[in-house]
Amino acid sequence: MLRHLPNAICLARIALTVPSVLAIDRGEHGLALGLFAVAAISDGLDGYLAKRNGWTSALGRFLDPLADKLLLVSVFLACAWNGLLPVWLAAAAIARDLLIGGGALVYRLWFGPVNGHPIVLSKVNTALQIAVVVVALLAASVGWPPAWLQQSLAVAMLATTAASGAAYVTIFFRRAWTILGSAAAR
Repeated sequence: MLRHLPNAICLARIALTVPSVLAIDRGEHGLALGLFAVAAISDGLDGYLAKRNGWTSALGRFLDPLADKLLLVSVFLACAWNGLLPVWLAAAAIARDLLIGGGALVYRLWFGPVNGHPIVLSKVNTALQIAVVVVALLAASVGWPPAWLQQSLAVAMLATTAASGAAYVTIFFRRAWTILGSAAAR
């Protein structure tokens, strides 16, 4: 029974997406911050439990990134729509996810299973995305931190967004090129 706990936590994170977005849209930034913080913490918790206890599953390998992307994309869109984040920053984060997801889909259809783990730079980018949202909601609800800190985080997030997107494109391209080279050598 406990072996399914990480998947249940992923489903709870997915369920927290709608109330988080609604709270942002209603201007209830403190509530949105609390809901988003619980969802963000759940991301680390489910991964920790799954790895530490060997509770990994095919469903979990599908649900975890789905829950992450659904939450982050939705909250980025809501924050940009409500003027809490610049549109260009939300567009960059969403474009990266579409690029990686589209690349993985093309790779899967043409070359086979993707088989891989997130790169460190991607994990840093995800942490920065979470930090950017937390800081934006915190600033909207209590007027702190200052704008220069928000802008610094936005620039750092943009840099890791571009770098990790380029890294994934390179990884998929190299793997595909290796497969094509092996097939041509036969």
